[in-house]
Amino acid sequence: MGASALTSRRATGRPLAAGFYDRATEIVARELLGCVLEHRTSQGAVRGRIVETEAYLGPHDPACHAAAGLTNRTRTLHGPPGHAYVYFIYGMHWCFNAVTRETGHGSAVLVRALEPLSGLPLMRRRRSVERDVDLTSGPARLCEALAITRDQDGARLDRGPLRILRGDLLPDEDIVITPRVGIRKAADWPLRFFVKGNRFISRA
Repeated sequence: MGASALTSRRATGRPLAAGFYDRATEIVARELLGCVLEHRTSQGAVRGRIVETEAYLGPHDPACHAAAGLTNRTRTLHGPPGHAYVYFIYGMHWCFNAVTRETGHGSAVLVRALEPLSGLPLMRRRRSVERDVDLTSGPARLCEALAITRDQDGARLDRGPLRILRGDLLPDEDIVITPRVGIRKAADWPLRFFVKGNRFISRA
């Protein structure tokens, strides 16, 4: 995908429309880099720039939850696009995804890391870590820092307290593409995208 495919993105700062997500999952994963994830709660608002994502393509992708079919756990994964899919792993962590493609397909983009932008004092209280680089450098960490839990599963991402906002365009030379990490199935598929040199990515 050339840089020209990215130049049509709208001005920064406003929520991404649902149509942004109703496209091939790997394109959405690439173009979410540089956008801003925001969560507003009674404690305050927290924002972070998305710097790492992974694409999970649907029922034909053995690493995607949709491969097991439609279940109570994966109901929101199957759409509609532009909604949050939040799931629990290892009995202790939440992971945040943006649902993609048409309703019923079952694909999403996992947001793996953020660069903190605002609300850092609140993030620090929630995370209780010594270094700011550890606040949001991983899918479970960012969910804890932003207070994203099962309560946000199914939330629309273009309105309400949990939103993804348009961000700066990133040229192709600033993006690294690698296989996904932390999985066993389809582990060689090049569906992980991150901002080159960013210190907040989950793994070098």
